[in-house]
Amino acid sequence: MLACKSRRIRRQNAFTLVELLVVIAIISILVGLLLPAVQAVRESARRMSCSNNMKQIGLAAQNYHASFNRLPSGYVSFATNNGTAPPQARIDAVTWDAGPGWGWAAGLLPFVEATSVFERMRMDQPIWSSSNESAVTATVSTYLCPSATGGDEPFLIKTESGAPLMIDGRPVRVGRSHYVASHGQESCWGECGAAATGEVFTNIYTSTTKIVAIEGDAGRVADGPFFRNSRTRFRDVLDGLTNTIFFGEHSSALSDKTWVGVVPSAVVQPRFSSPENGADAAATLTLVHAGPSGGELDITGFPIIHPVNFPTYHVGQMFSEHLGGGMICMGDGSVRFVSNFVDLYLWAELSSMDEGETVDWEQL
Repeated sequence: MLACKSRRIRRQNAFTLVELLVVIAIISILVGLLLPAVQAVRESARRMSCSNNMKQIGLAAQNYHASFNRLPSGYVSFATNNGTAPPQARIDAVTWDAGPGWGWAAGLLPFVEATSVFERMRMDQPIWSSSNESAVTATVSTYLCPSATGGDEPFLIKTESGAPLMIDGRPVRVGRSHYVASHGQESCWGECGAAATGEVFTNIYTSTTKIVAIEGDAGRVADGPFFRNSRTRFRDVLDGLTNTIFFGEHSSALSDKTWVGVVPSAVVQPRFSSPENGADAAATLTLVHAGPSGGELDITGFPIIHPVNFPTYHVGQMFSEHLGGGMICMGDGSVRFVSNFVDLYLWAELSSMDEGETVDWEQL
């Protein structure tokens, strides 16, 4: 009798197609849930880094004032009250901006651990001098926000047409900044900078204005701490350092800003279009304002005020790519995060330094 040999059938374990699809779906859901959390953590780190940068800038301003008993000028220009200047100053006939052009952030370099850059600069020469070419294209990490997406690299100064501005047959390239200084509510650049007189707001609540003599002196219009040839002292900030914005963000996603200063005849171009934005004068390479300015009213008859990320998206306003708002640095060196929905009048109040408004911080 033949013995029966039993065969064991070995069964191999494997996923069915349905099981595989279920696993893939679960993994996709988990990744979808995890990715926003990872992005939020990364943005939180970038926001903290930006806050630290602004803190360093605020402390640098404090140390600069302690050393020189004043703040650095918004930018340094040959002073004129009639539109004349030496040929080497290259005065702009429209704005009366002229050399040497060095801005507030250039003055703060020794106080933000960028002494090596500062020592290479010839500040007795204009920004566009060949002797300054290597220094003015330097990248200063303190002046760059990690959330800004428009680039960190140096950029070419442009004309009104968008072409490179040529001086002595050479284009002018400067280092980038994502931080700007406050000119206050009013702006005095462009044609205002060369005007004999101008209209300015005296009361943002009643839209009251008056005509003032300018004659090339932007300080007769500016109500913020930084403007052309400003020499602001802390004692000039009558509204209080805690209640006055000194610095803020402006991402290169909207327009190019520089730590170097202002080049006469430059025009700052927006990088994207909206119904309200457009090119503006060279002063907006380093400065912004809050509005209202020049007696301008919106279609409802109210003064035009544009806080951080306001949808005018103008090259002369603050603009941040942080979620929900942007960073500002006050005169006392404190750094605050301002919501996109900040009260407009509060923003105007915080932007001026000597208008005497009463600040209600609960509206921030």
